[in-house]
Amino acid sequence: MTIDQVEEFGGSLIQHGPANDRAYLMKLNRQDFPQILSYLNGLAVVNKYSKIFAKIPAYARDQFELNGYRVEAAIPQFYAGKEEGLFMARYYNAERQIDHAADKVHEVLEVARNKSASIESAPPQDDYEYRLAQPADCAQMARLYQRVFASYPFPIDDKDYLAETMAKNLLYAGVWKKGVLLALASAEIDYAGSNAELTDFATDPEWRGHGFASLLLQQLETEMRISGIKTCFTIARATSFGMNVCFSKNGYQFSGTLMKNTQISGALESMNVWYKHI
Repeated sequence: MTIDQVEEFGGSLIQHGPANDRAYLMKLNRQDFPQILSYLNGLAVVNKYSKIFAKIPAYARDQFELNGYRVEAAIPQFYAGKEEGLFMARYYNAERQIDHAADKVHEVLEVARNKSASIESAPPQDDYEYRLAQPADCAQMARLYQRVFASYPFPIDDKDYLAETMAKNLLYAGVWKKGVLLALASAEIDYAGSNAELTDFATDPEWRGHGFASLLLQQLETEMRISGIKTCFTIARATSFGMNVCFSKNGYQFSGTLMKNTQISGALESMNVWYKHI
């Protein structure tokens, strides 16, 4: 997989590169504000990126808007259960703001909303093993991600990368049968902000339709509650009926659509943001 690089700017974290044709401000440190705005603009201009995507606390909104950003999604009480979190975008190419799959995006959202909070927790079946992944599982995890995704924003097909993230701030939950990994998902935890992104959902194509995504989502939510996390969210492919319905059924609220935001399996796709206070 072609991937973008992650770098630090002071205490802030930025991912950028040609794979997603963007710069992504993943974490804003207050001490880097507002000077980080000039740095982000420089990254986009020098590298000819068509978009900057920024996840920021509400205190920074006015300055970002003055610099040409607009809000694409918002989550109330996102940071430490108090401050609103904003997903903002600045475009450097008009084409990046047009999604030719907009009709399907609308259809998926309507279907998902109509099934809001309609799921009941299902107990794991006896012949499957549901558990948190361990470092010894990383090679098998990487193979599953290789099989499911032709390309992805992060190098999840690399067992060393998975082990590194597991040692830092990611929990991976999986479904096994007779030692074979069938499905996987992760929680990327911001302990200081008391929020977690539930992401990297993947099910072996031969085992889809068993409801593994919902079971893994519920398992990760339980782990987040134990860890004291207040808000869970996801950034889901906007054309995926399965993932959007999964989060809606599990009580998540739609927050907004990120236009042509992420390169997955070789194409830039719009993404829907869903959240839930737990």
